[in-house]
Amino acid sequence: MTTADLAARNSAFYDHLWSRTYLTRPERFNTWPLIAALLPGAPLRLEVGPGLRPRLPIAGTHFLDISRPAVARLNARGGLAREGGISALPFGDGTFDLVLACDVIEHVADDRLAFAELTRVLKPAGVLIFSVPLHAAHWTVFDDYVGHARRYAPAALLELIASHGLAIEQSAVFGMQANSPRLLRFTVRGMTKFPIAAIRGYNWLFLPLGLLLQKPLRLADGLIDLAGVHEVLLVCRRPA
Repeated sequence: MTTADLAARNSAFYDHLWSRTYLTRPERFNTWPLIAALLPGAPLRLEVGPGLRPRLPIAGTHFLDISRPAVARLNARGGLAREGGISALPFGDGTFDLVLACDVIEHVADDRLAFAELTRVLKPAGVLIFSVPLHAAHWTVFDDYVGHARRYAPAALLELIASHGLAIEQSAVFGMQANSPRLLRFTVRGMTKFPIAAIRGYNWLFLPLGLLLQKPLRLADGLIDLAGVHEVLLVCRRPA
């Protein structure tokens, strides 16, 4: 799939999703204890691709998203949001103390450019938090539907991180780990044929239930064993 095709698929999917949903406060996610601990040392913050599920506090945080409905809603809540993509961040070098990109990098055709941009806007000793899905063997129709470009092989991911001068400080299993192909095919079929009903079901049933049942984020120092992990959250630091 070309870069233009990926961008068009992602834009259409997320504009449709965010125009029919509500904003979820970052305090409701299991990432909040990690974020809250970093906030005192991170007055300048950027979150890329948050949609209406931001993990950083909204007021005073810079946001960049491809979805116009998401940008408008974040700005209405005191965010500093603008439209744009991860491959061309509209900020100067070394601007931010903390940068976050959850479930974003796997959507981009040129992930090296994305990592270069994320690293560029970090201050020396700044922190980058991101999550990505792992292992091509776990690819499903859902990856296709939501516009993923890849799932990462752990070795390739580590090389990408190291090549941009980032050091892994902490990591954790992240997101949904269960992977039932039959259930995912059923989900995608429902979202394709009955998109409005499917989004309502997600917003008012599955998301609240998921937030209620989510487990605490179990961060470990360094890199966890990624064998069998479907998605990983990584806390990296740029050298001082």
